Amino acid sequence: MSTKPSKALETFPNPQPGRDYTIRMRIPEFTCVCPKTGQPDFATLHLDYVPEKTCVELKSLKLYMWSYRDEGAFHEAVTNKILDDLAKATKPRFMRLTAEWYVRGGIYTTVVAEHRAKGWKPAAKVELP
Repeated sequence: MSTKPSKALETFPNPQPGRDYTIRMRIPEFTCVCPKTGQPDFATLHLDYVPEKTCVELKSLKLYMWSYRDEGAFHEAVTNKILDDLAKATKPRFMRLTAEWYVRGGIYTTVVAEHRAKGWKPAAKVELP
């Protein structure tokens, strides 16, 4: 059983591939380092996705996130890289990654990146009385 950082993302079969449903994850302990200063950057990541055939396995996701701890990355670049890697591994119908970065120099940054499968359209929102 690995307890070391890893870029390998594992998946498992979607248990309900005939249905659009949303998986939401909150990752409150993401860290990397500023590529300019080497100081740590901290973020809470919010991952929302509608799976197609596969879902991301949580332990591999944890180890993947951990793999960024000592890497230098701009907020915009690392948010988009993570989304690209997750979308490549799972091939979802839709995926959104929101990265809420903690304050640096008096500025909070939030980066939102999205992936949509070609031709996928969400179902109409149902309004209940």
